[in-house]
Amino acid sequence: MAKDIATGLGLTLIVFLIAAQVPLFGFFAAVFLPLPTLFYRIKAGRQTAAIISAAAAAAFLALGGGLSPDVFFFIDLLVVGWVLGELFQQHMSIERTVIYTVLAALGLGAVVLGMAAGVSGQGFGAMVGGYVSRNLETTLNLYRSMGMPEDNIRLITEALDRIQYVLVRLLPAMAVTTILVVVWANLILGRAILGRRGLPAPDFGPLSRWKAPEMLVWVAIGSALLLLVSPLPLKLIGANAALVLMAIYFFQGIAIVGHFFERKALPRPMRIFLYSLIAIQQILLLLVIVLGFFDLWFNFRRLEPEAHR
Repeated sequence: MAKDIATGLGLTLIVFLIAAQVPLFGFFAAVFLPLPTLFYRIKAGRQTAAIISAAAAAAFLALGGGLSPDVFFFIDLLVVGWVLGELFQQHMSIERTVIYTVLAALGLGAVVLGMAAGVSGQGFGAMVGGYVSRNLETTLNLYRSMGMPEDNIRLITEALDRIQYVLVRLLPAMAVTTILVVVWANLILGRAILGRRGLPAPDFGPLSRWKAPEMLVWVAIGSALLLLVSPLPLKLIGANAALVLMAIYFFQGIAIVGHFFERKALPRPMRIFLYSLIAIQQILLLLVIVLGFFDLWFNFRRLEPEAHR
């Protein structure tokens, strides 16, 4: 047990330090922060995973100088790993596993942020606005250090207020999308690691055959109409819905890509390279989303009705 705790805590802290200290690459590292908690929940049990999570959270607070929004985000990712581990034991469908984990993480986030806003006396909107403003300034300084032309810096500086206004109002969708991506990545990789180590993992069936519920297309059409013809408050509702749907259809698009990788029997190193390329190339990422959306009509994988269930 002691060895598992030390190893799990060590791995978690390594990922945390990379995520907190390495610009740009840090977010990609943070995505996998739940993985040690998930793995040791299945391998060593609930008590071991609880000790790893509690010790890691305490270390995050100490290293991060208290409960800042960034530190809380990292702690919330530990909750993702914990909840995924619990749900893996329940043998639920992949849809329920993802939805329940996302709701748990978002619920905890809403409660803690609400309490923090009350304690600070700022109000929720002011607190969130201040956090976004500080991050925009940090990003601007990063651009300067990377040698971005001064004309571009000036344009961004002049638009900061408008950027902040939009970002604050898109935060709900950004939070949902971020947690969705984290849950999806850890579910995929966690299941693969558990299987390779001979540990029990849920059988979700071939994930390359997964499809989003068909009814979501009407939500997509509705959000598009809100973006096109409505006043600004409704446009923002449409934009939030569209961002979440883009994440969902990205998962379906990746399932299609994985299906064709399997059909072509591409070697694992080639698959890893191509998946990495999709992750860092915005054009390829958008193409995958479009592929997932139009799969409803074109059925690219030639799936039989209900074959993905």
